[in-house]
Amino acid sequence: MHLDKAKKRIAKQVKKGFHGYPLVSLEYFGKAPDSATEVVVSFTEEEGADPQKQTFVSGGDAREDETIQSTLVKIIERADAKTVTEIDGISAL
Repeated sequence: MHLDKAKKRIAKQVKKGFHGYPLVSLEYFGKAPDSATEVVVSFTEEEGADPQKQTFVSGGDAREDETIQSTLVKIIERADAKTVTEIDGISAL
């Protein structure tokens, strides 16, 4: 899947807002405020459940890594997520 297509599909899911569970949350981390070297994907099956987390690391900017973005789309699809959230900006490592 091309990078632009993957990013658009994720953005579309995020714009839908809250529609219940399961919920997938994306948070980007980096040492600099303009480059995310990690992305943490949290999956919550139902309200009150502990989230399962998975981290992906990139040598460059994870937001511009085609492999990582395509993987995120596949995770969202396979989890049959009703809600996708994304933390704005880049959190410090």
